[in-house]
Amino acid sequence: MTDAATLATALPVRSRARRRVSFRAVFGITVLLAMGGAALLAPQLAPWDPARQMLLKRLRPPAWEARGLREHPLGTDHLGRDILSRILYGGRISLAVSLSSVALAATLGVTLGLCAGFFGGRADAIIMRVVDVFLAIPYILLAMGVVFALGPSLLNVILVMGATRWVQFARIVRADVLSIREREFVVGARARGNRALRLLVRHVLPNALTPIIVVATLELAFMIIYESALSFLGLGVQPPIPTWGWMLADGRNYIATAWWLATFPGLAIMLTVLAVNLLGDWLRDRLDPRLTV
Repeated sequence: MTDAATLATALPVRSRARRRVSFRAVFGITVLLAMGGAALLAPQLAPWDPARQMLLKRLRPPAWEARGLREHPLGTDHLGRDILSRILYGGRISLAVSLSSVALAATLGVTLGLCAGFFGGRADAIIMRVVDVFLAIPYILLAMGVVFALGPSLLNVILVMGATRWVQFARIVRADVLSIREREFVVGARARGNRALRLLVRHVLPNALTPIIVVATLELAFMIIYESALSFLGLGVQPPIPTWGWMLADGRNYIATAWWLATFPGLAIMLTVLAVNLLGDWLRDRLDPRLTV
């Protein structure tokens, strides 16, 4: 087969690949914008106060079922609280905690990864041994121990989640910086007398942003599940503040009689995590030159 024929057969395949990538990006961004917008506008969109108890309306099914009420589209829980309102307000907490935890983990991990990869020697050895210690301990057990010691609260949950996931950023950034520091533009900048801090900020960090962005996106999906797991175990943000994890925990005792209590918050978690993962895969494909055809 000639080169022209090979190129002609390859172009449709590449076009279909681009369309698949575009669909992933559009789907992920659309779902995230919808979830984020609904969370931000929860006071305007929620039909009820999420903490309001209406015992006469307890365990009402969604509006399309026989005993459903039009004013409660997704039904009510065992205390008569509106499920839709609690999902909207719970998204504010779940997404805010996850974003804050990713920001904290990225700040700590990127800083230590830059120092380990750029300076090497004793600093690299000490930081990597700390990383090994954190990796040797199951993160959920470490988080449970810290929360038990400090007490469950919004701030403590953010600190625990960020402090147990920074190692992912540190390892990836260190590996990238080890190669970046040997490139000609860094060597030339060092020969011109630039100090280490300027080299890191102006030359090394901008060239290490690609893996940081991809890891941060994928870690956001993990943090959403992480926060939901802690809340499900009773170690996350405490009631009466609604979170998706707490709603799952509340609904587990009513799975057989009131399926909607756990189904709708579970769908919110699933859709958000799926959207973040699809967006992260698309970013990895677009930003990683090794995957470019």
